[in-house]
Amino acid sequence: MQRIICAICGNNKNTKVVYKENYNFSKLDKKTFSARRMPDGTHYQFVKCNKCGLIFSNPVIDASKIKKFYEDSDFNYQTESEYLRKIYFKYFNKFVKPENRKMKILEIGCANGFFLDELHKNGFNNVYGVEPGENSVKKANKYIRNRIKIDIFKKGLFDKNSFDLILCFHTLDHVIDPNLFLKDVNFLLKKNGKVFFVVHDTSGLSVKLLGERSPIFDIEHIFLFNKENLKKIFLKNNFSKASAFSIINEYHLSYWVKLFPMPIIIKKPLLKLLNFLKIGYFPISLPAGNIGIVATKN
Repeated sequence: MQRIICAICGNNKNTKVVYKENYNFSKLDKKTFSARRMPDGTHYQFVKCNKCGLIFSNPVIDASKIKKFYEDSDFNYQTESEYLRKIYFKYFNKFVKPENRKMKILEIGCANGFFLDELHKNGFNNVYGVEPGENSVKKANKYIRNRIKIDIFKKGLFDKNSFDLILCFHTLDHVIDPNLFLKDVNFLLKKNGKVFFVVHDTSGLSVKLLGERSPIFDIEHIFLFNKENLKKIFLKNNFSKASAFSIINEYHLSYWVKLFPMPIIIKKPLLKLLNFLKIGYFPISLPAGNIGIVATKN
């Protein structure tokens, strides 16, 4: 196990335990670290910094073990990704406001490249990705697959000042050292280059309603932000003009039910019933608890 400190304040002088650990080390495997799995309440001990409000896991398992789990993970949320590509592109247009379709774009943690594919379909051909899960990358279409590096994001994968825009959706929450991560992102951006990240929101609706039972309190998540401290960590790492905003997600009804905490003995037959009645795929929009941020390299 390794100790984690507040990524904004740089120490744990003002932290308190929010939720005790709730997991069995011997049962952790690649399925535990697969995106959008059925929530099971498994998580590390979560603590909160009373100074900046950042919530984070402490301690966590060794980084090399986490890396291996992500390398062995698979892409298994094709239906949800069809919603996500539209949601992300909506906020991409609204907040990034791209003026040049020749801009060079990198997505970190791109799974099967579904959003890179959405960008490509909309005329952005200069797109690249990084994804540790080889099985996920194999499911990308050929054009996108050839532009994805199979690896954990780190310095050295690309040249300095290579990109106009770097995207990262629900990956910053998972990294052990977000400051190093953002420094490496900054290194790859051209002058006045931008980032567009999406993370979970500790001030969001799901946390307010469900507390510890919110799906964001999961063993995959090491750092969890709100709008204020999300901006702080970007400003700390040589970004400016940081603007954080709420995101309204749209998914089919069955997926919302899948996320809702209830006994599995009830959830599974309920999901079968919803799909049998053909209402499980009815789309529903909710501000459940995601936030985005757009910032500019100094």
